[in-house]
Amino acid sequence: MTPGDAPATVARPPRSAAGTRVVWLMGPALVAGVAYLDPGNVASNMTAGARYGYLLVWVVVLANGMAWLIQYLSAKLGIVTGESLPQVLGRRIRRRPARIAYWLQAEAVAMATDLAEVIGGAVALNLLFGIPLVVGGLITGIVSLLLLVVHSRRGPRTFEFIIIGLVVIISTGFCVGVFLAPPEAGSVLGGLVPRFEDSGSVLLAASILGATIMPHAIYAHSALSRDRFGGDETRTANGGFSTKRLLRATRWDVSIAMAIAGTVNLCILLLAAANLSGIAGTDSLEGAYAAIGASLGPIVATLFAVGLLASGLASTSVGAYAGAEIMAGLLHARIPLLTRRLVTLVPALVVLAIGFDPTLALVLSQVVLSFGIPFALIPLVILTARSSVLGPWRNHWATTAAGVAASVFLVTLNGVLLWLVFTG
Repeated sequence: MTPGDAPATVARPPRSAAGTRVVWLMGPALVAGVAYLDPGNVASNMTAGARYGYLLVWVVVLANGMAWLIQYLSAKLGIVTGESLPQVLGRRIRRRPARIAYWLQAEAVAMATDLAEVIGGAVALNLLFGIPLVVGGLITGIVSLLLLVVHSRRGPRTFEFIIIGLVVIISTGFCVGVFLAPPEAGSVLGGLVPRFEDSGSVLLAASILGATIMPHAIYAHSALSRDRFGGDETRTANGGFSTKRLLRATRWDVSIAMAIAGTVNLCILLLAAANLSGIAGTDSLEGAYAAIGASLGPIVATLFAVGLLASGLASTSVGAYAGAEIMAGLLHARIPLLTRRLVTLVPALVVLAIGFDPTLALVLSQVVLSFGIPFALIPLVILTARSSVLGPWRNHWATTAAGVAASVFLVTLNGVLLWLVFTG
């Protein structure tokens, strides 16, 4: 199965036990949640903790809460309609020039996402094995291509198992340092009080939110849910699970995925706040790695680098999947997987080849992502509120209100991010 193709049938698990069936329903959110554990998140949270200590703990918690709502709405769209968000928009945007314009901004977002994730993988390989950045970027791209081939040949379930395995590695690599050198509980609780210190803290707060609420995760989650479950009519024709049950299981799936992502992101910030605050050079991945090694020992530093590598490999695979879905849904066209992988990989390799600062490239990629958030989030909230799209499963008015509030907040804060970047 390739991204963009709704399954003709929906496989059913054995009815040996209710627990087995419930577990079978989970997985897409854990894959989409990898977007919340990509190298851009690592750079933003690590920098925030190193520069401002526990000041921005509340931002991580707030971002994770909004992410839960957004990812659930995306999954619901895919489950009920049997189509991804790009597919639905591809049908509803009738004028081809408008559809191409929408695709161009979405494609720019996909390429910016790929840039951050390939660079993160390349930096990790350099830290672990001394591999040159360009070669490391190429290796990261090849591995992500192989993972996409697994999705095409073996189906979404096998792909999910691999990504979930990488999530376990990511979680271990980024969280172990916090358990070895735990932060002060009082300081962590103090960080839950919303406040800023200066314009730099506002910029980092916006960066954390921009790195957390990523457009490609919205596109990907609807497609992943479609691939696993099909639409309402498809399931009914094949004796599949009811929409009500799938949505209930999806809420659990999203809750678990966001709990993992939120915990890992918080651990990254706390690790930096407790051990790297005030240390020069920790605003880069290489500097943070060196400081962690000096403070907590080489084993913890190695685990951090391994987590970064797994983050780059997993997130770039999901990002490439989202990019293929964007093209198929909006342009009703596909290009060979290898060709597409090369097209999105080239910009990252060029950045690495010319010696551009990798961490700065990660930060700038988050700025590009900020442009794409409204184009993915606002249509998602509008579509899931309409009975013409979701029928009886449309949003409750309170859900829509929460989605509108989150959209306004994110768009405003990302506007602040862009203003600070281009005027500061």
